[in-house]
Amino acid sequence: MLDESKIVPSEEKSDLTPQTSEISEKNKQTNLTPENSSPSNTDESNIDEEKLLEVNKKSELTLETSQETIDKTVEGLSEKEKPSSDVAIDEIENKIAETSENIDYDTVELVDYEKLSLEELVGKLSKLVKEHPVQSIHNNVNNIKNTFNVKFGELLKKEKAAFLEAGGDVVDFKYENPIKSNYNSILYDYKIKKTEFYAKQDSQLNDNLQNKLSLIEDLKHLIDNADGTTMYKVFKGIQDRWKEIGPIPRAKYNDTWRTYHHHVERFYDLLHLNNDLRDLDFKHNYEEKLSLVVKAEELAELEDINFAFNELQILHKLWKEDVGPVGREHREEVWDRFSAATKKVHDKRHDFFKDLRSKFDENVDKKLAVIEAIEVIDTSKNASRSDWQKSIKELESLRTKFFDIGQVPRVKNKEIWDKFKGATKKFNNDKNIFFKDIKKDYLENLKAKQALLEQAIALKESEDWDSATDVMKKIQNDWKKIGHVPRKYSDKLWKEFKDACNHYFDRLHSEQDAGNKVELEVYNNKREFLNTIKAEVEDSTNITLDKLKEYINSWRDMGRVPFEKKYIEAKFNKLIDKITNASSIDKVEIEMIKFENLVNGYLEQKNYHKLNGEQLFVRKKVDETVREIQQLENNIGFISNASADNPLLKNVMDNINDYNVKLKIWKTKLAYLVKLDY
Repeated sequence: MLDESKIVPSEEKSDLTPQTSEISEKNKQTNLTPENSSPSNTDESNIDEEKLLEVNKKSELTLETSQETIDKTVEGLSEKEKPSSDVAIDEIENKIAETSENIDYDTVELVDYEKLSLEELVGKLSKLVKEHPVQSIHNNVNNIKNTFNVKFGELLKKEKAAFLEAGGDVVDFKYENPIKSNYNSILYDYKIKKTEFYAKQDSQLNDNLQNKLSLIEDLKHLIDNADGTTMYKVFKGIQDRWKEIGPIPRAKYNDTWRTYHHHVERFYDLLHLNNDLRDLDFKHNYEEKLSLVVKAEELAELEDINFAFNELQILHKLWKEDVGPVGREHREEVWDRFSAATKKVHDKRHDFFKDLRSKFDENVDKKLAVIEAIEVIDTSKNASRSDWQKSIKELESLRTKFFDIGQVPRVKNKEIWDKFKGATKKFNNDKNIFFKDIKKDYLENLKAKQALLEQAIALKESEDWDSATDVMKKIQNDWKKIGHVPRKYSDKLWKEFKDACNHYFDRLHSEQDAGNKVELEVYNNKREFLNTIKAEVEDSTNITLDKLKEYINSWRDMGRVPFEKKYIEAKFNKLIDKITNASSIDKVEIEMIKFENLVNGYLEQKNYHKLNGEQLFVRKKVDETVREIQQLENNIGFISNASADNPLLKNVMDNINDYNVKLKIWKTKLAYLVKLDY
């Protein structure tokens, strides 16, 4: 039995083996794992505008590394300091531990989804989830998710803008899309499968860990019970089985490997029993490690820092897990070369991230300037929806500029983001207050338009063309004066109102088309009749009252002429005036004939406004004439002693007689107007 406490590992620097718990703890503290290296548990079933902003914010970094990685890479180092070789090795060891539990599997080829529509993206996602193992589609699903979120966000933004443009209140905005529902359902199935896969993988990793621990016990037993004839063959079997077992949990990787490697070195210390076998092994391992050194030195010259760093991790993993110790005379030489190449890659990566962080520092001032521009947007004078739409467009432009600037250092990220949200929150609060206030107006407008709609529907079948047309025109004018209504009622309400108005005016125009033909014929008849009257008047200057009435009645019985031909009515009236002035017919009768002709013209035209005005005028003339007669009769009292042939008295009496004639005419006119039914 060997005393383990007396065995010193034969390769103190070989295989990157830390010898103290202090280094192990340091490895944990310098973990550079990106935050998104583990499966995401983000729920994408409900995406609103704020979440889409978060997606934009998180996707600003296009490199294959996170902001936290960048900050930790340069954290605690001055401008003049460079990471030591130990720091470089520690970082590589941590990276290897992080990837230790990754199980190799074939992945589906990555596709460019940018040009696909929402429907096509959902179709691709469904096919991936149904036809491929969940572990092979992670990158494709993430690309589809990012593309879908951006495209759906743009659609959501358009729908919201249309909703606000139509008078909707932002607090009432809701948008449902069957494509989104289908997308969420498929994504849910993917997450269930992914959860089941990782649960199964965890179980497999733990089984592998137990198998490796069991092999370590077998190795310890082999050393403690050394048998020079068979021990090397058994040892090689243990090494082969170790490589075949597969990945284990990352938290256990380094400690498990160190324990195993410690006992491997113990075994080689015992192998002096068969120096030929040991030397042969050392020679093979030396050649393998030289090959790894050359590859590491080539990586140190590459410009692609991320690629070089990732490839270097693979080389270190091969160094640790696949290649055993080398002879003591070569250990320091081969390790120093490998360590120097590692440090060179690490230093170049460190400098790269420092430059990148410097650019992020510049973005702080740029983003603060945008936030300040948002804060000074003046909404105090916004009195209408159009005013607010202008302010909203201004804010959207600044928000786009904010996200286009890029990332800021992690330590500043929360501060900048909180300021940005605070600035936009104030704007949104003011906007919401405004739209809540006008929402009340929208409801009042809705009631007013519904009342007009009821009137329009009630009149659309009316045949009282003159009255209904005036009302319908007034309804249409009133509708235009009323402001916006809630969007969910707007389209339906407008369609019903438009249909009712169009139905009525289509009927009216049809009626007018038929009526115009009749009226045009009336015009032609009246024109011929007017020429006939002119000829008769020229042949006979003595036109009787009956003949004059016959002219007027015949003219009126012919009907109405088109509106644009009404000038013929004026010609007829002038001709009648000419006839009456040249005849010996009683003046009162002539006056009434002319008056009746005028009034009947108003009746034919259905110009009731003129008729009402004429009746008020006649009543006024009756009152004025009565007062004139009373005044004249009162004047007679002052000259009652005058003789009958007194010129003054005679003049007063003549005036009284004239006014009595006029009074008779006015009263006759009034009586005629009163008896009309219009």
